[in-house]
Amino acid sequence: MNRISDYGQLKDNIVSWLKTYIQESGQRAFVVGVSGGIDSAVVSTLCAETGYPVYALGMPIHQDAAQKSLSTNHLLWLSENYKNVSMVQFDLTTLFESFKKSLQGFAKDELSLANTRSRLRMVTLYQIAGENGGLVAGTGNKVEDYGVGFYTKYGDGGVDIAPIADLYKTEVWELGKYLGVSQDIIEAQPTDGLWDDKRTDEDQLGASYADLEEAMEHGTGPAVEVLERFNKMNQHKMQPIPTFKL
Repeated sequence: MNRISDYGQLKDNIVSWLKTYIQESGQRAFVVGVSGGIDSAVVSTLCAETGYPVYALGMPIHQDAAQKSLSTNHLLWLSENYKNVSMVQFDLTTLFESFKKSLQGFAKDELSLANTRSRLRMVTLYQIAGENGGLVAGTGNKVEDYGVGFYTKYGDGGVDIAPIADLYKTEVWELGKYLGVSQDIIEAQPTDGLWDDKRTDEDQLGASYADLEEAMEHGTGPAVEVLERFNKMNQHKMQPIPTFKL
Protein backbone atom coordinates (compact mmCIF):
# COMPACT_ATOMS: atom_id res chain seq x y z
CA MET A 1 0.00 0.00 0.00
CA ASN A 2 1.48 3.33 -1.04
CA ARG A 3 -0.68 6.44 -0.80
CA ILE A 4 2.25 8.88 -0.81
CA SER A 5 3.27 10.76 -3.97
CA ASP A 6 6.04 12.91 -2.48
CA TYR A 7 8.18 11.48 0.34
CA GLY A 8 10.19 14.66 0.62
CA GLN A 9 7.03 16.58 1.41
CA LEU A 10 5.93 13.85 3.83
CA LYS A 11 9.25 14.10 5.68
CA ASP A 12 8.96 17.89 5.89
CA ASN A 13 5.38 17.66 7.15
CA ILE A 14 6.19 15.16 9.92
CA VAL A 15 9.29 17.07 11.02
CA SER A 16 7.31 20.32 11.14
CA TRP A 17 4.59 18.58 13.15
CA LEU A 18 7.16 17.22 15.61
CA LYS A 19 8.74 20.65 16.05
CA THR A 20 5.37 22.31 16.65
CA TYR A 21 4.37 19.68 19.17
CA ILE A 22 7.57 19.85 21.21
CA GLN A 23 7.47 23.65 21.22
CA GLU A 24 3.90 23.65 22.50
CA SER A 25 4.61 20.91 25.06
CA GLY A 26 7.39 22.85 26.76
CA GLN A 27 9.69 19.84 26.59
CA ARG A 28 13.27 19.95 25.34
CA ALA A 29 14.15 16.65 23.67
CA PHE A 30 12.93 13.47 21.98
CA VAL A 31 13.65 9.97 23.30
CA VAL A 32 13.45 6.98 20.94
CA GLY A 33 14.15 3.29 21.37
CA VAL A 34 16.13 1.95 18.41
CA SER A 35 15.51 -1.77 17.86
CA GLY A 36 17.21 -2.28 14.52
CA GLY A 37 13.89 -2.34 12.65
CA ILE A 38 12.63 0.05 10.00
CA ASP A 39 10.00 1.76 12.17
CA SER A 40 12.38 2.88 14.91
CA ALA A 41 15.03 3.79 12.33
CA VAL A 42 12.59 6.11 10.55
CA VAL A 43 11.20 7.67 13.74
CA SER A 44 14.64 8.32 15.22
CA THR A 45 15.77 9.93 11.96
CA LEU A 46 12.67 12.12 11.75
CA CYS A 47 13.24 13.27 15.33
CA ALA A 48 16.89 14.00 14.52
CA GLU A 49 15.77 16.11 11.55
CA THR A 50 13.98 18.51 13.94
CA GLY A 51 17.29 19.78 15.30
CA TYR A 52 16.12 19.22 18.86
CA PRO A 53 18.21 17.01 21.16
CA VAL A 54 17.49 13.33 20.57
CA TYR A 55 18.36 10.49 22.93
CA ALA A 56 18.47 7.33 20.80
CA LEU A 57 18.53 4.20 22.96
CA GLY A 58 19.58 0.64 22.24
CA MET A 59 18.12 -1.67 24.90
CA PRO A 60 18.93 -5.31 24.13
CA ILE A 61 17.48 -8.11 26.24
CA HIS A 62 18.88 -11.48 25.16
CA GLN A 63 18.94 -9.89 21.72
CA ASP A 64 19.77 -11.84 18.59
CA ALA A 65 23.23 -10.78 17.39
CA ALA A 66 21.95 -9.67 13.98
CA GLN A 67 19.22 -7.49 15.51
CA LYS A 68 21.67 -5.97 17.99
CA SER A 69 24.10 -5.20 15.16
CA LEU A 70 21.39 -3.45 13.12
CA SER A 71 20.45 -1.34 16.15
CA THR A 72 24.05 -0.41 16.94
CA ASN A 73 24.85 0.43 13.33
CA HIS A 74 21.83 2.74 13.07
CA LEU A 75 22.74 4.43 16.36
CA LEU A 76 26.24 5.04 15.03
CA TRP A 77 24.86 6.36 11.74
CA LEU A 78 22.58 8.76 13.60
CA SER A 79 25.34 10.07 15.88
CA GLU A 80 27.68 10.54 12.92
CA ASN A 81 25.13 12.39 10.79
CA TYR A 82 23.26 14.44 13.39
CA LYS A 83 25.11 16.46 16.02
CA ASN A 84 21.93 16.73 18.09
CA VAL A 85 21.74 12.94 18.64
CA SER A 86 23.09 11.27 21.78
CA MET A 87 23.60 7.54 21.36
CA VAL A 88 22.86 5.56 24.53
CA GLN A 89 23.01 1.79 25.00
CA PHE A 90 21.78 -0.15 28.01
CA ASP A 91 21.91 -3.94 28.07
CA LEU A 92 18.81 -4.82 30.10
CA THR A 93 19.38 -8.58 30.11
CA THR A 94 20.61 -8.72 33.72
CA LEU A 95 17.71 -6.54 34.85
CA PHE A 96 15.23 -8.81 33.05
CA GLU A 97 16.71 -11.96 34.60
CA SER A 98 16.75 -10.37 38.07
CA PHE A 99 13.11 -9.35 37.65
CA LYS A 100 12.12 -12.91 36.70
CA LYS A 101 14.00 -14.33 39.69
CA SER A 102 12.35 -11.89 42.08
CA LEU A 103 8.88 -13.11 41.07
CA GLN A 104 9.56 -16.52 42.66
CA GLY A 105 7.75 -18.78 40.21
CA PHE A 106 5.39 -16.22 38.65
CA ALA A 107 7.55 -15.78 35.55
CA LYS A 108 6.77 -18.81 33.39
CA ASP A 109 4.35 -17.63 30.71
CA GLU A 110 6.30 -16.85 27.53
CA LEU A 111 3.92 -14.18 26.22
CA SER A 112 3.86 -12.37 29.56
CA LEU A 113 7.66 -12.43 29.65
CA ALA A 114 7.87 -11.09 26.10
CA ASN A 115 5.60 -8.22 27.13
CA THR A 116 7.74 -7.66 30.24
CA ARG A 117 10.77 -7.09 28.01
CA SER A 118 8.85 -4.38 26.19
CA ARG A 119 7.70 -2.78 29.44
CA LEU A 120 11.21 -2.70 30.87
CA ARG A 121 12.27 -0.80 27.78
CA MET A 122 9.38 1.63 28.22
CA VAL A 123 10.42 2.30 31.83
CA THR A 124 13.97 2.96 30.63
CA LEU A 125 12.80 5.38 27.94
CA TYR A 126 10.74 7.35 30.45
CA GLN A 127 13.62 7.47 32.92
CA ILE A 128 15.80 9.08 30.26
CA ALA A 129 12.91 11.34 29.24
CA GLY A 130 12.37 12.44 32.84
CA GLU A 131 16.06 13.22 33.27
CA ASN A 132 16.19 15.33 30.11
CA GLY A 133 12.78 16.93 29.64
CA GLY A 134 12.04 14.50 26.83
CA LEU A 135 9.07 13.22 24.89
CA VAL A 136 9.03 9.49 24.15
CA ALA A 137 8.40 9.05 20.43
CA GLY A 138 6.44 5.96 19.47
CA THR A 139 7.51 3.72 16.62
CA GLY A 140 4.23 1.98 15.79
CA ASN A 141 2.84 2.05 12.25
CA LYS A 142 -0.81 2.10 11.16
CA VAL A 143 -1.23 -1.68 10.88
CA GLU A 144 0.24 -2.27 14.34
CA ASP A 145 -1.45 0.61 16.17
CA TYR A 146 -4.90 0.70 14.57
CA GLY A 147 -5.29 -2.54 12.64
CA VAL A 148 -4.16 -5.59 14.61
CA GLY A 149 -3.06 -4.00 17.90
CA PHE A 150 0.38 -5.56 17.54
CA TYR A 151 2.13 -3.90 20.45
CA THR A 152 2.49 -4.27 24.21
CA LYS A 153 0.09 -2.31 26.38
CA TYR A 154 2.24 0.00 28.55
CA GLY A 155 5.29 -1.28 26.69
CA ASP A 156 5.99 -0.02 23.18
CA GLY A 157 2.41 1.26 23.32
CA GLY A 158 3.40 3.65 26.13
CA VAL A 159 4.49 6.79 24.28
CA ASP A 160 3.93 10.56 24.18
CA ILE A 161 3.77 11.13 20.44
CA ALA A 162 3.25 8.86 17.41
CA PRO A 163 4.94 10.21 14.25
CA ILE A 164 4.28 7.27 11.88
CA ALA A 165 1.07 5.76 13.26
CA ASP A 166 -0.90 6.91 10.20
CA LEU A 167 1.59 5.36 7.77
CA TYR A 168 1.34 1.82 6.49
CA LYS A 169 4.46 -0.33 6.84
CA THR A 170 5.01 -0.17 3.08
CA GLU A 171 5.06 3.63 3.32
CA VAL A 172 7.45 3.51 6.27
CA TRP A 173 9.85 1.43 4.18
CA GLU A 174 9.66 3.96 1.35
CA LEU A 175 10.18 6.88 3.73
CA GLY A 176 13.17 5.04 5.18
CA LYS A 177 14.71 4.80 1.73
CA TYR A 178 14.19 8.52 1.22
CA LEU A 179 15.81 9.31 4.59
CA GLY A 180 18.87 7.21 3.80
CA VAL A 181 18.24 4.43 6.30
CA SER A 182 20.60 1.47 5.89
CA GLN A 183 19.60 -1.04 3.22
CA ASP A 184 20.27 -3.80 5.77
CA ILE A 185 17.48 -2.42 7.95
CA ILE A 186 15.13 -1.93 5.00
CA GLU A 187 15.64 -5.54 3.91
CA ALA A 188 15.49 -7.08 7.40
CA GLN A 189 12.48 -9.25 8.25
CA PRO A 190 10.21 -7.27 10.62
CA THR A 191 10.33 -8.62 14.18
CA ASP A 192 9.45 -7.27 17.60
CA GLY A 193 12.63 -8.85 18.99
CA LEU A 194 10.88 -10.06 22.15
CA TRP A 195 11.38 -13.80 21.68
CA ASP A 196 14.42 -16.05 21.87
CA ASP A 197 13.42 -18.12 18.81
CA LYS A 198 13.82 -15.24 16.29
CA ARG A 199 10.15 -15.35 15.25
CA THR A 200 9.14 -12.62 12.81
CA ASP A 201 6.07 -10.40 12.83
CA GLU A 202 4.60 -12.48 10.01
CA ASP A 203 5.17 -15.67 12.03
CA GLN A 204 3.16 -14.16 14.89
CA LEU A 205 0.40 -12.56 12.85
CA GLY A 206 0.00 -15.20 10.17
CA ALA A 207 -0.10 -12.60 7.41
CA SER A 208 2.25 -10.18 5.66
CA TYR A 209 2.08 -6.43 6.20
CA ALA A 210 1.16 -5.97 2.53
CA ASP A 211 -1.86 -8.27 2.89
CA LEU A 212 -2.91 -6.65 6.18
CA GLU A 213 -2.67 -3.22 4.53
CA GLU A 214 -4.95 -4.36 1.71
CA ALA A 215 -7.43 -5.69 4.26
CA MET A 216 -7.39 -2.41 6.21
CA GLU A 217 -7.61 -0.14 3.20
CA HIS A 218 -9.99 -2.08 0.97
CA GLY A 219 -11.47 -4.90 3.04
CA THR A 220 -10.15 -7.43 0.53
CA GLY A 221 -7.39 -9.98 0.17
CA PRO A 222 -6.19 -13.04 2.09
CA ALA A 223 -5.67 -11.26 5.44
CA VAL A 224 -9.21 -10.01 6.10
CA GLU A 225 -9.95 -12.76 8.61
CA VAL A 226 -6.58 -12.25 10.33
CA LEU A 227 -7.17 -8.49 10.59
CA GLU A 228 -10.67 -8.95 12.01
CA ARG A 229 -9.53 -11.57 14.52
CA PHE A 230 -6.60 -9.57 15.88
CA ASN A 231 -8.55 -6.31 15.85
CA LYS A 232 -11.33 -7.84 17.93
CA MET A 233 -8.92 -9.57 20.30
CA ASN A 234 -6.87 -6.41 20.89
CA GLN A 235 -9.61 -3.82 21.27
CA HIS A 236 -8.66 -3.59 24.96
CA LYS A 237 -5.44 -1.91 23.80
CA MET A 238 -7.01 0.46 21.30
CA GLN A 239 -10.00 1.69 23.29
CA PRO A 240 -10.01 4.04 26.30
CA ILE A 241 -9.78 2.31 29.67
CA PRO A 242 -13.29 1.26 30.78
CA THR A 243 -14.43 3.47 33.62
CA PHE A 244 -17.43 3.00 35.88
CA LYS A 245 -19.51 6.20 35.87
CA LEU A 246 -21.69 7.35 38.73
